[in-house]
Amino acid sequence: MNTDVDIIIVGGGAAGIGAARRLAGSGLSTRLLESSSRLGGRALTTELNGLDLDIGCGWLHSAERNSWVRIAKGAGIPLDENRAAWRTQFHDLGFSPAEQEAASEAFGAWCESLARTPPASDRAADALAPHGEWNNYIQAIVSFISGAPLDRLSAADYAVYDETSTAQNWRTRRGYGALIAGSFPAGVELALAAPVQALALEGSGVTVKTRAGDIRARAAILTVSTSVLAGESIKLPRELDPWREAAKKLPLGRNEKLFLEITGDGPFEPETHVLGDPYDARTGSYYIRPFGWRVVECFLGGDGADVLDDGGPADAFAFTIDQLVGLFGTDIRVKLRPLIASNWTRMLRVGGAYSYALPGHALARQTLASPCDNRVFFAGEATN
Repeated sequence: MNTDVDIIIVGGGAAGIGAARRLAGSGLSTRLLESSSRLGGRALTTELNGLDLDIGCGWLHSAERNSWVRIAKGAGIPLDENRAAWRTQFHDLGFSPAEQEAASEAFGAWCESLARTPPASDRAADALAPHGEWNNYIQAIVSFISGAPLDRLSAADYAVYDETSTAQNWRTRRGYGALIAGSFPAGVELALAAPVQALALEGSGVTVKTRAGDIRARAAILTVSTSVLAGESIKLPRELDPWREAAKKLPLGRNEKLFLEITGDGPFEPETHVLGDPYDARTGSYYIRPFGWRVVECFLGGDGADVLDDGGPADAFAFTIDQLVGLFGTDIRVKLRPLIASNWTRMLRVGGAYSYALPGHALARQTLASPCDNRVFFAGEATN
């Protein structure tokens, strides 16, 4: 089969850029196609008021084995290795030390039950204590991690993540999204604003159809989200139906970020954190003045992300400000100004945040990670 290039990479997020880096200098001609006008995928650093704000992923989780740590250090990009302020409550506002201890113990017991005595249903919700006082708290914390409601979350899949993740979570002041987007290698062709319309298995290779014409290659690496794989924006051949079905069993959770600007003096201390309401499964998580910046980073997950999805940014900003006012007092309302909000769930060729496995389908990740006829390969967070 005559080919235009050896390898086509579809998707310019972290996995697509990682694939490009592996192939650069291999002697194989490689082209990456990205549907949007930028690189980074679900990683996006936006410069506002002189600040590099991560609207998507912002932390290098499990940093001691995170590949992007090595890439950042190789590029001379400084990393902040200080411990994150999560799971702390500034001045115990709205969450007494006794409540924090009880909530933490309940969450630990729930995690241990998933690992030691997992429910036969594989539904994470079935491991909750009946009418447990801290069930909403557990749902809120898990929603920040997976974006999924517990009744749709595989207990086995979550338990594996909980067991293998570590407490080392680092940042870069320059932005995680900027790190990823800026790491595209030389020697690999790049086409932005080039959405793929279809992929076909033809001859001994593949044909990728775009608005600009067809591209023939020996193999393709698909790094798009499971929402895209399971959807209709890219027409895939029947031979890939098992992979499409696996993607449907690994939907994307709902996680959104909002930033509030702090416009005046107030009780906000750098590098502190509060949970809006530990008894509300929709609660936001608020990281106050990261890097000392005069902003509050608001994180909504699961049912909390519905506030933005259903009512738009105005409702989401009102919700987060109301929660902060409930903790810090009415005087702060005039000192918080909406700055920017994400909307990952509604982005056509993204469709959400992280993938999670539906009950009974944790092994779908293995299916998705396997190649098809050594011609189509899959990469990305959903495959691991």
